[in-house]
Amino acid sequence: MKNDRETRAKLLASAKAEFLEKGYMQASLRNICKNAGVTTGALYFFFQDKEDLFASLVEEPLHGLYELMKAHYSLEIGNLESADGMLDNSDDMETARGAIHYMYQYYDEFLLLLTKAQGSRYEACVDQFVSITERHYRVVADQFANMIHAPRIEDYIVHWVSHMQIDSFVHLLTHVESEEEALRYIEVTVKYLITGWFGAIGGGKSLQEIAKDAMTEESNRKK
Repeated sequence: MKNDRETRAKLLASAKAEFLEKGYMQASLRNICKNAGVTTGALYFFFQDKEDLFASLVEEPLHGLYELMKAHYSLEIGNLESADGMLDNSDDMETARGAIHYMYQYYDEFLLLLTKAQGSRYEACVDQFVSITERHYRVVADQFANMIHAPRIEDYIVHWVSHMQIDSFVHLLTHVESEEEALRYIEVTVKYLITGWFGAIGGGKSLQEIAKDAMTEESNRKK
């Protein structure tokens, strides 16, 4: 049992190094086995194929990030019930910091997903994050526009803002090696995104004007 765990750990360590150096498509199972000091038969005892080996490295971190995103978006949907909730951005910054910390805990694994996954079933993971975000912000934008009687924001703008948000995290992880630096940069990025998002939803109104309209509309509904 102990030997099995050690062999599997050696294969995963060797595979991570091979995938990081050559990418999924060019990685060699023969090299992975050679560098791990095991036979190809040993590899197939633990993993079905190259994609199963890659998945064993990246699936758990990816699932954890999906769960962080889903929890944050669920909270935002709950906040749509009131103007105060819609305008409260305190969780956005906390969630962004949490996401950065989580991604840097699995720095190599996310580099694999973001830069080395071409040819695997994970090569479109960024598009999946954008799609989830876009569906969420379509709901948020419509609810907010209704509240302040603003025009419905176009689908393209929702898609663009969603892409920009996800790309912000991708760019940090692929260009900034230090978590401390990334945390500093994400604070500026989130403030920028929030201001731009409210500007887009509010049809050019300032955040202060949007807040005033939202509070007024909510007060009128309660009368």
